[in-house]
Formats: sequence, structure tokens, C-alpha cells
Amino acid sequence: MSSTGQATGGVDSLLQEHRQFAPPVEAAARAHIKSMAEYERLYRLSLEDPARFWGERAGELHWFKKWTRVLEWNAPDAKWFVGGKTNLSYNCLDRQVQAGLGDQTALIWEGEPVAPGASYEIRRLTYRDLLRETCRFANVLKSLGVKKGDVVTLYMPMVPELAIAMLACARIGAPHSIIFGGFSASAIRDRVEDAGSRIIVTADGGWRRGKVVPLKHTVDEALNLTDKVRTVVVFQRTGQDTPMKSGRDHWWHELMATARDTCPCEEMDSEDLLFILYTSGSTGKPKGIMHTTGGYMVYTYLTSKYVFDLHGYGENGQATGPVDLHWCTADIGWVTGHSYVIYGVLPNRVPTLLYEGAPNFPDQDRFWDMIQRHRVTIFYTAPTAIRAFMRWGDQWPARHDLSSLRILGTVGEPINPEAWIWYRKHIGKDHCPIVDTWWQTETGGHMITPLPGATPCSPGSCTRPFFGIDAAIVSKEGQEMPPNAGGFLVMRKPWPGMLRGIVGDRQRFVQTYWSQIPGCYFTGDGARRDPNGNFWVMGRVDDVINVAGHRLGTAEVESALVSHPRVAEAAVVGIPHDLKGTAIAAFVTLKAGQQPSEALKEELAKHVVKEIGAIARPEQIRFTESLPKTRSGKIMRRLLRELATSGSVKGDTTTLEDFSVLAKLRESDEG
Repeated sequence: MSSTGQATGGVDSLLQEHRQFAPPVEAAARAHIKSMAEYERLYRLSLEDPARFWGERAGELHWFKKWTRVLEWNAPDAKWFVGGKTNLSYNCLDRQVQAGLGDQTALIWEGEPVAPGASYEIRRLTYRDLLRETCRFANVLKSLGVKKGDVVTLYMPMVPELAIAMLACARIGAPHSIIFGGFSASAIRDRVEDAGSRIIVTADGGWRRGKVVPLKHTVDEALNLTDKVRTVVVFQRTGQDTPMKSGRDHWWHELMATARDTCPCEEMDSEDLLFILYTSGSTGKPKGIMHTTGGYMVYTYLTSKYVFDLHGYGENGQATGPVDLHWCTADIGWVTGHSYVIYGVLPNRVPTLLYEGAPNFPDQDRFWDMIQRHRVTIFYTAPTAIRAFMRWGDQWPARHDLSSLRILGTVGEPINPEAWIWYRKHIGKDHCPIVDTWWQTETGGHMITPLPGATPCSPGSCTRPFFGIDAAIVSKEGQEMPPNAGGFLVMRKPWPGMLRGIVGDRQRFVQTYWSQIPGCYFTGDGARRDPNGNFWVMGRVDDVINVAGHRLGTAEVESALVSHPRVAEAAVVGIPHDLKGTAIAAFVTLKAGQQPSEALKEELAKHVVKEIGAIARPEQIRFTESLPKTRSGKIMRRLLRELATSGSVKGDTTTLEDFSVLAKLRESDEG
């Protein structure tokens, strides 16, 4: 997941480069970090004495056994809080109950109405409720033979049981692999086999815009493609007729009915695997990113606390002021949901809000209605959603009291300055700071971001590095670039939330992240830094497309297209899209004797959805006799991107093998 920072659109360059919005006075008054001077002091400390900085912050959480050393660094391998024993489920739940917060709200869930005219479903779980249900499901997993180190696959809708399942996995030391509910059967099969998972937890379905998303049906399709899975647990969400395979499939509620409601936590080594999360790469096979327990726990806790300026209950169970309600709209199937719906928020003793449905169902003011009813204070969403809100019209948020909001955030993709300004004016009413966060699945948490009480913001810039993040803009040779000169965004020092590897592929881990720029973690993004020290991330430099915050490798989509029996070759590029930020355009060469048609375009689009998921559906499909290639046979996607975006090719074509291809492409475009 690449995030935000790109300056695009028609806003005057003076707005983009020089106009800064200072933190509102009320934001700084109660903030954990109150000024740029305080930020600079702590930032220097975090780089110069990371053992002291991170050791003090880690001490705010519970450890069964304290670490002997904060960091062991042997590039590219890091070990954080060496020798420490902890458990993230304990720090999310037990720690709060023991502080006397058992009856305080930990999680609020709202679902879609399950029938026309029905009221919204709302559930509130206290820390005690969540602990009890987590322990029960942890015991269910144990009864099914799950042991420490066994990977559990979760493929569920956005219901509290998804949070319960992931916390139960963390409790017993079983790494979870959560798959977003929009992915296809083939995608499930690939991830299950790569992770070596023998158990899937799913649901009969989920609700989306009043319709059922048939999750169990998709799991059944996936299990027809692999024999690795032995056990399936099914949560009953929709009540639809659901075939169950005897001996393999089990109903969640039946297993929970007899499960004990206490379960001791595994004392996890700081470097024990916490979860695997698959993300797209520039080659066809998704990467299983590995995150471990201690460093990720500390990093998500601290980024949540400082970036969202969270205020919850203290160690004595008392609050020093109003307690926040945090709403991150991301699905837990993405890293944003892992870090900023559950794992970073609950240890801060702040309740988190989960929502199952769409932002425009049953009406286009659903989010604003929820903010008003629940009195949300922190709202974190994607620029894709913000651009949709803009398109739907100012009248929708204007109908609601949004005065509870005090911090706004964006995540997942570049936010253009127009959307930033609209967000600030119409949602934040010009008094909410916007934290425009850049980070990735691989980084575990925020890397470059404003701090709401301290950092002046320029629309389109993700501003300054978080504590401990030694970010730089460098040339291919590793030389730091001067202000406003574009280059590669890298990290020169390790940080606690960093990935520890790729499942089963050490060489790919080293090659992708640690071999591109000498001595640095390579983010894969191009960027520049302005004279004020603010970072402007300009987008991917590899063949990965960021569609509405979801990273898709071009090779994945191309492989899906070529797997169709009528397709000979395909090339995929990203093109600008008003709503998604980037959309997919596909150039397709058909096999001999096959004829292009509008019907075939639709068939190919549906084929991609079947192979990967709806997020990969091409916005455009263009048929061509051949693709532009270099003399070495590499497809020149740059030329295709120009053609798909502007209708013409003006860039360098000197390495093109066959110049007649361009004329044919233009003809197919005009056709």
C-alpha cells in the first residue's frame, strides 16, 4: 500500500508550494506534541539515541519479560526489543480490564440494514466483552488443533467477529493471514498455499449496498482448487442457505456455545511472527509480508497516539478529558485496518468504530450521519472517498452536525489539493487539522506524516518523517538530492514496524527492498523534498498500480488477461481517474482468428474480476494487433500510458523495435 503526497490538479502552484495551514490553536492546546520545536527535539533524539527513545515508549505497554537490547541491526535484518516477551492481544484487552476499564466501550460496530426500511444494526462491545469473546474463540481454535505458529486465514466481512478472530490468533500465537473480502477464489487459493494455512475462518456472507456478498461460496470455490485446507469455520451473518461440508465445515456459533471464556496469553517473543499480509508486487505473485510482534506493537501504538493525537483512559482507568472515538474507514483486510482499526487504537484505550457497508447506502450522507450519531472525533479515510463526497455535493455533509470531529486523516493514495481543501472546509469546518499520511504495507505504520498539533501543512504534501524515520530523496547511486530535485524515496535506518521478510522468498525480500539503493530500504516511490523540508511523494517507480488505495501489480492483471483462451498478449498501465485516483487500462492482442468486440471486452473484464477480484476490473480495454516493445522484447508501458492518458505519444521512442506499432495503436484507439 503506497499512500499519499502527490501534488496534482489545478490548484495554483503558490497554494501547493508556499501556502501553509498552521495547526488550529485548539488542536495544539491538548496535543501530545504541541509545537515544531518539540517535534524537532524528539525527532533528533529518535535518530541519535533510538535505544532510549523507543525503549521509553515501549515501556508504556505491557511486557511479560523486558527486552535485553532495543535493537540488533544487521542489514537487512532487524530485531527489535531483543529477548522481550509480550502479547498484542493482552495489550489490546487484558491491560485495559486490569486497569478497571472492563465496562468501558472498546468497539462500536454498525452494519447495513438487512431489509428495506429496517433500522441499522449497532453493537457495542466493552473491553470485558471483547476479552471474553476473544478468549472463547481462541479456545475454539485450540480445539480445532491450531497451535502456536500455525497460520490462520481470515476471509470475513467487517463485523466484530473479524476483530475477535484476529485478536484470538494473536492471543495464542497463531499468525493470521487476512484476505480482503473482495478477492476471488483463485486469490484465496494462492495465499492459502503460499502461507501453508490449513484453516479458514469466513462467514456465510456480508452485506454491501443491500446485497449479500457470498463469502462462503467463494471459499468453497477456492477449496475446489486446493487440498491444503482441512478446516473451515463459518460465522452466520446473512442467514442465507449455506452448504456445509461434513467433517470440514463448522458453524462459529455452535463451536462458541461450549467454549470456555478464559484463555491465557502466549508469551510471545518480540520477533515471533504476528501476521502475514499479502500485497501486490511488480511480478505476478503477491508478496506475503511478514510482521512480528514487539516492534509492530510499539510502532502502531505510538503512531496512533501521536498522529491521531489519541486521548483515552490513563493507567489508573481515569480520563483527563474527553475520550476520543476513532473511525478508520478501511477494511481490516488491508494493512490500514490492521494497524489503525485494531492494533494501534485499542492499546491507546480509545474506542474504535467499525462499519460494514458502503458510504452511499442507503443515502450519500451515510458517513456524516454516523459521525453525528456516534460523535466521532477522529476520521481517517481515503482520497477516493473524499473525491466521491465532493462529486455527490456539499449539501450532504451540510445536513449534519460534524462538530465532534477534531482530527481528519487521509490514507492509501495521493490526495489532490482540491480534495484536501474541500475536506478541510466542508468536513472539518476549517478547524480540524488534516494528517496526510504516507506509508506502506511493508512499513507497518505511518512513515511521513504531519502531527496535528505541531506541523504546518501544505495541501498535497505528507510533510515530515515520523520519529525514528530517516527518510531521504536520493539518486540511483544513493546520493542525496538537493531540494526540489526528484529522486527515489528511501529509509536509511531501521524502525520498529518494518517488515521482517517475504514468506518463503528471502531472495525476493533482499532484491525488492534492499538491493536497489546501496544501504537503504527502497520504498519503490519517487519523491522530492521542498526547501521547507516537506516531502512530496510523486508515485510508484515500478509497475505497480495504486487503484483507490489498493496496490495491484501490472503483471497480476496481465496474467489474468492472458489466461483467457482468446488472448495472446496483454499489457496493463495506470491512468488518471477522477474518483479512484488511478484506474487500469489494458491493451490486448488476441489470438489468430479471434475478433474484437464490445462483448469480448466485457467478457475479459469479468474474467479479470473472477481471477483477481473486482478491484482489478479494467476501466478500459483496447484491442491491438501488437504491443510496443524495445529491441530486447520489453513492453514499453510508458508509451501505452501516454496513449491511454492523452491519446498521443510524445516521449522518447528511440528504443522502439517496430515504429509501425504506434500507428496501429493510434488506429485502434481511434476505432
